[in-house]
Amino acid sequence: MDCDVLIVGAGPTGLMLANQLGRRGVRTVIIDRHAGPSLQTRALGVQARTLEIYAQLGIAERALELGKRGTGANMWAEGRKMARVPLGEAGARVTPFPYILILGQDDNERIMGDRLSDWGLAVHWNTEMIELAQEPGHVTATLRVAGGTIRRIDATWMAGCDGARSAVREMNRIGFPGAPYEHVFFVADVEMTGGMVPDEVNVYLWRKGFHLLFPMRGQDHWRIVGILPPELRGKDDARFEDVIPSLHAEAGTGLSFKACTWFSTYRIHHRSASRFRDRRCFLLGDAAHIHSPVGAQGMNTGLQDAYNLAWKIALVVEGKAGETLLDSYEAERLPVARRLLETTDRGFRVVVSDAPFAGLLRTRVLARLAAFAMGRERVQKLAFRTVSQTGIHYRAGPLSAALDALPSDAPSAGDRFPWLYLRFAADGPVEDSFDKLADTHFHLLVFGQDLPAGSATGLGELLRVHVIPADPVNDAELERQKIARPSFYLVRPDGHVALCGRRLAPAAVARYAEERLKFMTCDGGELNFDRPWRAAGFHQGFVPS
Repeated sequence: MDCDVLIVGAGPTGLMLANQLGRRGVRTVIIDRHAGPSLQTRALGVQARTLEIYAQLGIAERALELGKRGTGANMWAEGRKMARVPLGEAGARVTPFPYILILGQDDNERIMGDRLSDWGLAVHWNTEMIELAQEPGHVTATLRVAGGTIRRIDATWMAGCDGARSAVREMNRIGFPGAPYEHVFFVADVEMTGGMVPDEVNVYLWRKGFHLLFPMRGQDHWRIVGILPPELRGKDDARFEDVIPSLHAEAGTGLSFKACTWFSTYRIHHRSASRFRDRRCFLLGDAAHIHSPVGAQGMNTGLQDAYNLAWKIALVVEGKAGETLLDSYEAERLPVARRLLETTDRGFRVVVSDAPFAGLLRTRVLARLAAFAMGRERVQKLAFRTVSQTGIHYRAGPLSAALDALPSDAPSAGDRFPWLYLRFAADGPVEDSFDKLADTHFHLLVFGQDLPAGSATGLGELLRVHVIPADPVNDAELERQKIARPSFYLVRPDGHVALCGRRLAPAAVARYAEERLKFMTCDGGELNFDRPWRAAGFHQGFVPS
């Protein structure tokens, strides 16, 4: 093959996938039909879970340097501040990044694009895929490069990260059901002052729509996202000056606009691909799902698609796991995308509906209900876990299993393993678990018990074992996260719990590696994987309704 993986599309999702594959030594080619990176983009919210992934990739500090930390979100209606979501307080014990980072998609692409060179990779711009053919053992892509030259490339796998009009999706005839919203939206980069809360997200609800104000890097720099007023929706040459009256009417006459450096109008769709895989081709990001901007979830969801798929493809390419491991990508990520599509669509329809009752609901009922709910710590924490994407789980996925039942409030199979400060060795330093548990390995954490004799687990050099000693610091942390003693957790490279239970049985971990992860084992000199399921004592993680 010319490469192991051909990535079509060099937006955030494609760049994340290329970085994750490159750092794992997978031969990767990434192409894009455009002449270069995007200069002006609408996506700009980087959630906590994405920043955790950035930290593992070594680019979080650069992102924080370029971005603006939003520690809260404020809801306004009828000229009054109705509620505030305190992201910093709600996420303080959940993640090292308890805020939303306001950082444009263009800056995210630049940071990830720069990182590619560390793996010897670079984007092939002005390169468009015009045809693909799936063969039994590979995919052949026909490319048109700069100047019109036609070339062909053979890849073992192909990743479609090429956006809402994905050529990979269309050439594989994968459906993309859904529809556009009827409203026309606008985005503007402005220099402005006013009564909005500085350095935080401000949401203005009004009878006929909404305005979102995001603080950006620089003095008095804001990005505004909103709905065009009804009288402007059929106007092709709408300007920022045309929307200022509606901003003054709903967000206050105290707003003062000094300059507008970018203004654009656009429509939004809500769609999900009917499947995320066709044989050797995968769909990720906007090629697989697009939805409303409620909650700043879109770009982050695509990045997590890439993070989910990369370690699995790497294991298969290296010959350490069978190809059916890759079935788990769609099984885990498609439900996440569908659930996100449903929730954002419901919320968005309430926010944008033109019905008179909907306007009253937004400005009177919804605003007051939010103010009441956000005054409660439990609601704040739930809201943070949802928006930050730290609450995403794969409990019903094919890779999530438990040997026996743990307490109902303990981390479960499929959950993101929690953030802890622990002594990993007796008399050792207290360490950040996210720093300690590198995402290029599996990690087996053992609590309240010794490591049993005969501890072969079937994962070989890919596994790091951590027997956590009894210690007052550790005891307090485990109590805070409701981690039982004794218990054990096998954590996947992407930070989610693969297998857990009370008493560690290494043979059961080996069975799990063979049966669920499709790890290749040696029986009688022959390599075997994809065996029929044997009773291994596992049960699927429970998903509450």
